[in-house]
Amino acid sequence: MKPLADSLRNFDPVLAMPEAVPRLPGWVSARRDVADPCAAAFAAGAALHALDSLVRAEPIWAGAWRQRLALECAERACRMTGRTETQAALRDAWYLCPRGSDPGPGGNLFGAWRRLAAQRPHVDTEALAGLAELMGLPGDMDWQALASAVEQAATSGLPAPTAAASAAGRVMALEPRAELLCWWLVDLVLARSLGWQHAVPLAMALAFDPVFRAEGERSKRIRPADPAFEQALCRAYVEATASALREAGVLARRTARLLEVAPKLRAKGAPDALDLLLGDDAVAGTLATRKLSRFASRRLFARLEQFEAVRELTGRPGFRIYGL
Repeated sequence: MKPLADSLRNFDPVLAMPEAVPRLPGWVSARRDVADPCAAAFAAGAALHALDSLVRAEPIWAGAWRQRLALECAERACRMTGRTETQAALRDAWYLCPRGSDPGPGGNLFGAWRRLAAQRPHVDTEALAGLAELMGLPGDMDWQALASAVEQAATSGLPAPTAAASAAGRVMALEPRAELLCWWLVDLVLARSLGWQHAVPLAMALAFDPVFRAEGERSKRIRPADPAFEQALCRAYVEATASALREAGVLARRTARLLEVAPKLRAKGAPDALDLLLGDDAVAGTLATRKLSRFASRRLFARLEQFEAVRELTGRPGFRIYGL
């Protein structure tokens, strides 16, 4: 795929418009709480069809979209591990961390879901071991057996949500300590099953949602090893898709504004900054590239903020972070 900065010179304006973002049919939204497994699967299929249309269009802001969804998932992952980082804290840990330094446990969890959003949906033993390290999981798991279990589910030919739930169940059966990894893997297997070039982080964001609560036992969370997980995952993908499409609409509108003001930018390194804004959740205000000094970067972002083409995401006077 061409760099996004190149795409700015020759892009399809339709893919930057909010009208290009699909919407869920009203009947899908009305069936989010269905108790029947077949109805839940049917609603999930309709929702994922809408999402599939957007993913395959690969709009110019798709990278920022996936990474913003990754941030939401990482916040829930922190909660699952007993951590309290907010999205703002995770942004700080990641974007203000010096290159080559450790962003800390929360930042590493964000890094795991960023990896899901950026890489092709494939997993092997080395990748699983690396993910476990980022997630703070034990390093003595049988990575070969886990990778084989994931591959078997991904290539089973089952409907995408069923394959995703199957992968999680297989992994939990082999390694009960790998629940957090399972939430990461369901989106990867979903993407593999649907033939997407990149996974879209979705499931983890709803891990504590009522759709994953056992009926009649609201305090009990449905986990990947539970028999009810597949149906709950189908319902979750309806909810998650609706949320992801809303976020896509927001980013499409903000991208349209960014592209509208782009010709007014005079900084030589402006295309590099736009490339990052369109491809990532956020960019540090101290960005430095071969063509853009930190001083020029601060001036550029201040100008973009004045044009209402970017948002400053921290509310601080210093150590600022910008995004669409």
